[in-house]
Amino acid sequence: MSSPMVISTIGNIKENFDNILSKSCLVKNFCRLALVSGLILFVAFVLFLNDPSCSSLKLSYTFQRPNTQFSSSSSSSLTLPNEEGLIDSPTNVSHLVFGLQSSEKTYHFRKAYVESWWKPNRTRGYVYLDTNPSGDLLPWSSKSPRYRINDDLSKLIEEINPISVLMPRMVHGIMELFREEHEGMRWLIMGDDDTMFFVDNLVDVLSKYDHRKYYYIGYPSEFVLPNHLFSFNQAFGGGGIILSYPLAKALVNDMDRCLRTYSNLSADLMIMACIADIGVNLTPNNGVHQNDLRGDYSGFLSSHPKELVLSIHHWDVLDPIFPSMNRFQSAQHLMKAGNVDQSRLFQQTICHHRQMNWTFSISWGYSAHIYEKIQRRSWLMSPIETFRGWRKSKQEPKFMFNTTRPFGDPCEAPHIFFFESIKKMSDTKEIHTIYARQGSRNLPSCGVSGNHSAEFVHKLHVLSSPNRRPEVDRAECCDVVRVAGTGEAEVRFRECKIDEIIA
Repeated sequence: MSSPMVISTIGNIKENFDNILSKSCLVKNFCRLALVSGLILFVAFVLFLNDPSCSSLKLSYTFQRPNTQFSSSSSSSLTLPNEEGLIDSPTNVSHLVFGLQSSEKTYHFRKAYVESWWKPNRTRGYVYLDTNPSGDLLPWSSKSPRYRINDDLSKLIEEINPISVLMPRMVHGIMELFREEHEGMRWLIMGDDDTMFFVDNLVDVLSKYDHRKYYYIGYPSEFVLPNHLFSFNQAFGGGGIILSYPLAKALVNDMDRCLRTYSNLSADLMIMACIADIGVNLTPNNGVHQNDLRGDYSGFLSSHPKELVLSIHHWDVLDPIFPSMNRFQSAQHLMKAGNVDQSRLFQQTICHHRQMNWTFSISWGYSAHIYEKIQRRSWLMSPIETFRGWRKSKQEPKFMFNTTRPFGDPCEAPHIFFFESIKKMSDTKEIHTIYARQGSRNLPSCGVSGNHSAEFVHKLHVLSSPNRRPEVDRAECCDVVRVAGTGEAEVRFRECKIDEIIA
């Protein structure tokens, strides 16, 4: 409504009221005052509605959320401030929150695993203990996450009679972590104290998902039997259970019912069942490794799936992954490469040396194999079965992936090299990794290749781009630059050409 029209309307109304009330001066004066006051408010309201600068103010006021707080001991419905975080900004490490289940007893000898990958003042989260730390855990290491003591669930445990007192403690830990570290959280990640997480890769992978939606990310066991006993559709907690913020919040709000309804289940299966009740299924990612395996793990890591590695569990059950090192040293040595470029870690790159009829298969940052025969990539993708299952099983298949058996055939058995050192080249800025021979194969040379033995090679130099490769849609290619009579070979990584075939 325009201002002239408003003024004209006011004049007409005023004139009519003057005629009606002319007989009573007192009433007339009173009504005039009321009329003028009301008309002034009316005009102000009309002009306010027509001012576009005021609309955003009204909306922001209308939808402003209260700063709700909640008790640390409550499992009732939680309403939290800033729950959507900075939705337009890229996901970074500050949006990830870790909860590592441990105990006062085990953390004494497992903290070295955690400290090998934890980034103080960068990564967020806690180690959850059952009792206060003592002995050589004090003073608490600044290289470790901060610790918290799990809530006392003795009354609840007495009521629900779970199959193990550990089960509700592990599930309830999700609520304890969420309760304390929800601000700015996009992803809640639960794991164990003998799990190595690869934080840079987690950021790259999780940034591809919309954290405002409901996601339950993880992977079943690599060993078939645990999946058969529990579920093929659950994430195993040792490898890591990853929840988006909305799903974590929904699970926390349902925690009391969840623990009481599924008290007869294992912790991981309980979480899966409660999440299924919310209407969410597992989003599998086979960069998450539960590793219900034992023995020599090198065969698997040398032919890692073409996914960014996110976690490795059961670090203190598997054999040390590097020769002549213990498990703690192996974890620290692996992270020398992992801290430079996690996106290539364990990624398998294959190329051929036609003059010698050799095949090079390189698991970056970990190992390299030289075969005295041209081998197809489809065959090399299957891990050599150097490991065994968590326990003996007559059930076949044993593993969730194809394997090849160790061979005594000199054309099938590789010469094995392990990661020794890494540095950045000052001139080309390329990343230079060196792999040293493990030992002799104790086999003759492959006759098919014309007896071109690789036994004399004792070191392999690999040059790769300084640019990370968070996308794993296609493997890299490589060229054998030189094979020297001095016992050293050199390979350079590069992006594959559009129509290039690795064969």
